[in-house]
Amino acid sequence: MEWLLDCRHFRDMNSCLLSGVETAKSASTSSFVTALVLNAAIFGIEIVAFTILRPRFKAIYEPRTLTPVKSKRVNELPRGLLAWPLAVFKADYEDIKAVNGMDAYFFVRFLRLMCKVFIPIWLISWVVLMPVTSVNTSVAGHSGLDIFVFGNVAKSQTDRYAAHIILVWLFTIWIWYNIKREMAHFITTRQQHLIAPVHALSVQAKTILVTGIPAKYLNEPALLKLYNHLPGGVKKIWLNRNLKELPAIYDRRAEASNKLESAENALLKMAAKIRAKKLKKEAKAAKKSGAPASTDDTPATDAEGRPLTHVSVDDPENNVSLAEKLVPQKKRPSHRLPLSFMPFALPFIGEKVDSINWARDQIVATNELLAKGRALIDSQSPGEALPPHPSDAESTGSNDGNETDKKSSKKAEKGAAPSQEYPPLNSAFITFNQQIAAHMAKNALNHHDPYRMTGRYAEVAPEDVIWGNLSLNAYEAKVRMLISYAATAGLIILWAIPVAFVGIVSNVHALCLKYSWLAWLCKLPSPVVGIIQGILPPVLLAVLMMLLPIVLRLLARFEGIPKRTGLELSLMTRFFIFQVIHSFLIITISSGIIAALPGLLSNPGQIPSLLAQNLPQASTFFLTYILLQGLSGTAGGFLQLVTLILYYVKLIILGSTPRSIYGLKYGVRTVAWGTLFPSITLLVVIGLGYSIIAPIINGFLVVTFALFYMLYKYLFLWVLEQPMSSDTGGLFFPKAINHIFVGLYVEQICLAALFFLSADQNGKHKAIPEGALMVVLIVFTFFFQTMINDSYGPLIHSLPLSLADRLGEEPTRASEGPRESEESRDAVVSEKKATIAADPEAQNSAGIGKSTNGKEAADDETDMKPREQPDYGFAHPAVSRPQRTVWMAKDTLGLSAEEAAANKERGIDVSTIDAEMDAKGNVTIQGPPPDEESRA
Repeated sequence: MEWLLDCRHFRDMNSCLLSGVETAKSASTSSFVTALVLNAAIFGIEIVAFTILRPRFKAIYEPRTLTPVKSKRVNELPRGLLAWPLAVFKADYEDIKAVNGMDAYFFVRFLRLMCKVFIPIWLISWVVLMPVTSVNTSVAGHSGLDIFVFGNVAKSQTDRYAAHIILVWLFTIWIWYNIKREMAHFITTRQQHLIAPVHALSVQAKTILVTGIPAKYLNEPALLKLYNHLPGGVKKIWLNRNLKELPAIYDRRAEASNKLESAENALLKMAAKIRAKKLKKEAKAAKKSGAPASTDDTPATDAEGRPLTHVSVDDPENNVSLAEKLVPQKKRPSHRLPLSFMPFALPFIGEKVDSINWARDQIVATNELLAKGRALIDSQSPGEALPPHPSDAESTGSNDGNETDKKSSKKAEKGAAPSQEYPPLNSAFITFNQQIAAHMAKNALNHHDPYRMTGRYAEVAPEDVIWGNLSLNAYEAKVRMLISYAATAGLIILWAIPVAFVGIVSNVHALCLKYSWLAWLCKLPSPVVGIIQGILPPVLLAVLMMLLPIVLRLLARFEGIPKRTGLELSLMTRFFIFQVIHSFLIITISSGIIAALPGLLSNPGQIPSLLAQNLPQASTFFLTYILLQGLSGTAGGFLQLVTLILYYVKLIILGSTPRSIYGLKYGVRTVAWGTLFPSITLLVVIGLGYSIIAPIINGFLVVTFALFYMLYKYLFLWVLEQPMSSDTGGLFFPKAINHIFVGLYVEQICLAALFFLSADQNGKHKAIPEGALMVVLIVFTFFFQTMINDSYGPLIHSLPLSLADRLGEEPTRASEGPRESEESRDAVVSEKKATIAADPEAQNSAGIGKSTNGKEAADDETDMKPREQPDYGFAHPAVSRPQRTVWMAKDTLGLSAEEAAANKERGIDVSTIDAEMDAKGNVTIQGPPPDEESRA
């Protein structure tokens, strides 16, 4: 690459620059080839490693086959080394509904849709467009992959643009058809999900959250009078209160419970180690003396030879506890308290305390404080039983319900006297007797004044609530929303600086044309240059995008969104905007400008035509980006190398308690929809944006989406577990559909601009008709999107009255559904699978939840034990939840029994169920924690 230093030998500087461009463009193809070879090699190595490791590490690669909760267990993958790809391919993605809910199902459905959309686009574009742009036409400096882009059509052959305009219309109509069909399927499937018994009869389906309630209605009778007009009436009302110090006290108790659990199990482990060490010494001494040695089964004894397991704390002759006998005071678990002005403790600074005694004192003290606060709340809210609905009273011929309702109305008219200790906030949870009433309450105008009771949220689960965001009034929420989006816009602007740098690095070979101090880059070997501009930019871009969700989630929380799923939905929109602007538009523009830089400097008058020729060449960067995602990304998703390593590292370092071991082995592994969906829809925008401009990208997109489809089908069926409380019923899917429209607009606007900018050798613009047709297509696309949103939008969140008579009924045939179509029949079958998943007996009869040897999951000795779970409803955890059960392992020395008794004497709940510790201090578990909801 000595041409840059020898430009002085050219009489025409422009000739020198064009020569440099030709050399530089070859580096573009080299970058792609380097990225392809490297990513293909990584893909092959990781897939082979996954194939070998998968049968040996089921806790990582098939954890759903090992879970101790039988209703969540699935069949194993075949053991053959090459059998798993076929098994995953043949697996029915509809089963994801029963296993992981609607959000996971519609995500995989979206990947399937993209495969379906891009396969014909790939085949047709390669057959038509690639010859049109490469055969008997070329632009100076274009070689390698650049001959297949829109800008390679010679200025004298602009008639070839007819192929582009025809195909973009055909492809757009094909996408419209699929969007219409998928939205119809989505509405049908979601409605079947909402009315299915497994969901319709749940409290979540019948509850709404109302915010911005005026003072007059901040009492149960007033809210009852307001909402009792709806079908079935109100079942329960939870007023949210300003709990002041109670949440902090609750957190203190939770921290103390964690500390106690850790310290108690550490004490048991220390005792086991000391005992094992003592036995080892006794064995050595016995070996020397020839006497019989003690065994691990020999009970520990005191100085007088009495078994330590028989030593009682209350023994008047020996008031030394078993713990004191087994573990010296200096070896007991201890920690340092933080200084009064610091939120956390520092090493070697602060008071050193015995962890067990400190945690017990903290739990007792916080229990008393919480009990006192709860008693005050109970006294302020007598909790009168809600009167029956008027229709119920009429049906029974009794007037008691009406009389009670009149009394409640009189109380409501007087208004609620604000509590001086814990006053009510301006929000409440309202549970109805019928699901349709909840949807009617959400959609109706609740108050006659503006910004009153306007925040209404259906499908609310207690675990999904952000309790700190329940006190905002409507005006404060609006101001916060404006600040939040203003901060997001500012972040977009500031983020352009590092992202633009990534775009420049992706065309580093072109910088050599202008800046001599970067000439050394062009002297590097071609593979090195290929790595710098083919591998490094996508990696840098991925790292930059990993930092964004943290900030964007904080902005969404600041906005006052009261649901965690709402945060993810908001994050999906914000993150997608970032992705499109920074990961696509800025990269495209910066790469195109850098590629056109020599011509722009030598002939500024040709800026429009030069940009039209060079902007499509940014596709090389996106080709490498798609290769990175489709090959290395999917293979890494299968291998999960970091998860595999961290699993065993954490198990050794952090696996000290039964709860931590259970969390590491069987804990829920989930995905964040707010970032996962935009990362996929960004590929859609890139693909659509370049589907006509650089059609070679279409084939790689098909491969990428197919691999992602296989990956996430496998993950959602055998690995991941999405909590049902965080399932939105598929609300991320319509947002993803609208992201497709963004891709269409990007494609159409770019093509329109390229047509209008294109000029022949005489400088005349002969592609004006094509540009005008693109403008028409943009208008048609806008009208189509408006039609889709107007027709299906109201059906996305609301339940229609036409389905009210079927709530809670099992659908039997597609003709009863809201649509008589194949999608309806699929939805019915899938809902039956969901019902089977919720019913263990039905599940066993269907074959789900059985191991590969054909034995029933219920026969598994490690299955959960039935345990009744209390229903706390929508009361704040600080005023409803009891102290978390301290889960200890049952040891061989009897120390756990003594420690459990000592804790229970102080009113601390302790359990040793399904957890054992051997003589060496190793802990094994046979079931979930005693307070786990999955035991119910």
